[in-house]
Amino acid sequence: MTALTAFLAQHPDAVLVTITQAKGSTPREEGTFMLVSVTEIFGTIGGGQLEFLAIDNARALLSGSGQTQMDVPLGPEIGQCCGGRTLLSFGKVTPPVAADLESRAAAESAAYPAVMLFGAGHVGRALAAALAPLPFRVTVVETRADALDGLPDTVTARHVAMPEALVKDLPSGSAVVILTHDHALDFLIAREALARDDLAYVGMIGSATKRATFKSWLARETEGTVSSEALVLPIGGRAVRDKRPAVIAALVAAELVTRLAGTS
Repeated sequence: MTALTAFLAQHPDAVLVTITQAKGSTPREEGTFMLVSVTEIFGTIGGGQLEFLAIDNARALLSGSGQTQMDVPLGPEIGQCCGGRTLLSFGKVTPPVAADLESRAAAESAAYPAVMLFGAGHVGRALAAALAPLPFRVTVVETRADALDGLPDTVTARHVAMPEALVKDLPSGSAVVILTHDHALDFLIAREALARDDLAYVGMIGSATKRATFKSWLARETEGTVSSEALVLPIGGRAVRDKRPAVIAALVAAELVTRLAGTS
């Protein structure tokens, strides 16, 4: 069950708030929506005073008053300084509206770039958690079944004997992040990924020494037909020298957002 489906099931009496027009500098773009019930909200139209006004109006609509449209200038009048203008529409969530929202959400999710994480050790699990709320379709691959326990609900877990065999089935524009417990397996997966020229990102956890060893191994194994130049190693960059899994995960998540932005 998705977060949207769960919210709609738990809060059938809700109002859909949609940005129908965004002019100038605005916190969110046209088409962005949020759901407001008497006690909870789902999503955001940008926060700040604009969102407070929208929530108040949506709840007024639920109680029998409120407006179906609001034209809000994002200036001193409401304590914001974006300088743009946002037109909001409000409507109660009916079964057809709920079905349309879920259909739209499913289509949007299906268009997200695929990110395949090989390895569910400390860093792999931290990275899966960091990527779970982001606009990616995340899969974690492991040879150890018990390592896949407790991953986020939005992440797909795959227990396989030969992880490297999955690389060929990834759609173009996907990302591969290699963080297994076995350097030999890392090298096999990386060789398969680098043999493709249509992946958006191929990264491997490790050091400069590991990169040099892999480069030499790859040249020997492929007789120079596959280059290691596209490999991101170490992942997360060198600006922050902190090896805690959560920190590495944050840095790699930022790398992936930067690399994959606009591909969905």
